[in-house]
Amino acid sequence: MIDRYTRQEMGEIWSLENKFQTMLEVEIAVAQSQAQMKIIPEDAAKDIHKKGRFQIQRILDIEKETKHDVIAFVSNVAENVGKNGRYIHFGLTSSDVIDTALSLQVKQAGKVLRAQLKLFEKSLIKQIEKHKTTLCTGRTHGMHAEPTSFGVKLAGFLSELRRNIKRYDAALEDMSIGKLSGAVGTYSTQSPQLEKKVCAKLHLTPETIATQVIPRDRHAQLIHSLAMIGAGLERLAVELRHLQRTELQEVSEGFSKGQKGSSAMPHKKNPISSENITGASRLLRSYAQAAMEDIALWHERDISHSSVERVIFPDAFILCDYIVHRMSGVIDNLVVDKQRMLEVMNISKGQLFSSHVLLALVQKGLSREDAYKMVQRVSHSLNKGESLQEKLMGDKEISKYLTAKELSKIFSGEKHKKSILKLIERVI
Repeated sequence: MIDRYTRQEMGEIWSLENKFQTMLEVEIAVAQSQAQMKIIPEDAAKDIHKKGRFQIQRILDIEKETKHDVIAFVSNVAENVGKNGRYIHFGLTSSDVIDTALSLQVKQAGKVLRAQLKLFEKSLIKQIEKHKTTLCTGRTHGMHAEPTSFGVKLAGFLSELRRNIKRYDAALEDMSIGKLSGAVGTYSTQSPQLEKKVCAKLHLTPETIATQVIPRDRHAQLIHSLAMIGAGLERLAVELRHLQRTELQEVSEGFSKGQKGSSAMPHKKNPISSENITGASRLLRSYAQAAMEDIALWHERDISHSSVERVIFPDAFILCDYIVHRMSGVIDNLVVDKQRMLEVMNISKGQLFSSHVLLALVQKGLSREDAYKMVQRVSHSLNKGESLQEKLMGDKEISKYLTAKELSKIFSGEKHKKSILKLIERVI
């Protein structure tokens, strides 16, 4: 089911309006702190706080001449402040404002995405609880392996999600950084005390050692954490896409009234949401690579990172927020066919339980090698319509060690269900 993305909050955080607003917050906090430290007149700080305004079109007009967006922004604010506008940006360099403001935007976006991740977590938990013991086929190499449950499948994705949230939280904290150390980061025009005071106002931590910019390893770690969230969603999306194949049909994405799957084939119900999520995760990984390449700047600073970050930060946060939202909708509306899961398990004629027959024979005194050969011989000799359980019961060699009752217990799946419940308890 297509859940049209209408959440505007994340987009607004990365708007030009909010970018300049956060820059203004930094300038006001600096002016207030400077006045407290007797660096600029107190009435100047009051004017900057009260009259500090900007007009985006005016900034753009000034930038046409200056070819410098921060100068254009400062000039426009100064115009609105009047005489005391000369104290705006006093002792600062552009990166002081840009980098500190970016940290504020990241904090805002971080909260929005964090809330969306928690909603997705709840969606997964609901389905896990519903399908704790819904037995289905576990596969390795794409082939039937052993029974599992759909709840266990989802529990693995839930655990991964929580690890990714932990990484994301750490990356957000590591980028909650302010920098006001001036040109090349030597505090020649501002003191560390001022930086500390401003960062406290803005709920940021002062950078330990900056050049002219906050070191970009912090930014790369954050974008990488978003890419990891995307990779986890892609892993789930690929699993759901496989389970929706016509040959399996164990699950299906919700299909709304009036929805159409193909312009040519009226019968089609395609896993479009899972496919969209798969594609979007590829973009997120490309942003992680770009962020890594932004780490190495020339000497104390160049602006090779600037054009990259203007794209990857808004795009990565908006895209990650979108695909988490989209996957939540997929999980909430997922149709799980329990009967079909059992039918698919039976395709392999009970061979999903071969490892447990092997163990039972070893417990009866056979060597592992001999037990393996015996079970493999029977498994590979199944004829059409025969099941492994029936074949084992009729095998003279196997019957010496295992009774029909013992075999029935192995093939009942009860042992799997018991271990599955304990496994899910670790997660929920």
